[in-house]
Amino acid sequence: MSSLINTINGLLAPAKKIPESLTLLVARIALATVFWKSAQTKIASGDFLGQKWAFYDLSASTTMLFEYEYDLPLIPPETAAYMATFAEFFLSIFILLGLFTRLSAFGFLMMTLVIQVFVYPDAWPTHILWAGLLLYVLKEGPGKLSLDRVLGK
Repeated sequence: MSSLINTINGLLAPAKKIPESLTLLVARIALATVFWKSAQTKIASGDFLGQKWAFYDLSASTTMLFEYEYDLPLIPPETAAYMATFAEFFLSIFILLGLFTRLSAFGFLMMTLVIQVFVYPDAWPTHILWAGLLLYVLKEGPGKLSLDRVLGK
């Protein structure tokens, strides 16, 4: 049994040499991609380089979703739609660049919590993946490959 454990440990030893800055970068890219793609579905126009940049121009379907499907308490649907789109758009860029990284991760964590509790409570397997990555980035920061590091934040 101990030889099996030693063999497994030997096979896994190279994984210990993966730089944390790389794992944080991959986590940031994954998070930015998820939320950026969500923002893209909410924006009506402003195509440039295959992406929509007019974060202030929401599609009609977006406002309808927030009014009839998402039905968040306390916040008017149109306000919630703009807030969510704005957050997904800018926080995705910030997390990707590693700028205001912990604040961005916290914002996405709160958004994930709202989605989990009020919008899609049965989607917890997806949300716990997001939360795990967000908590990792929140705890460790952006890593060496980030604007926060370059700017000394």
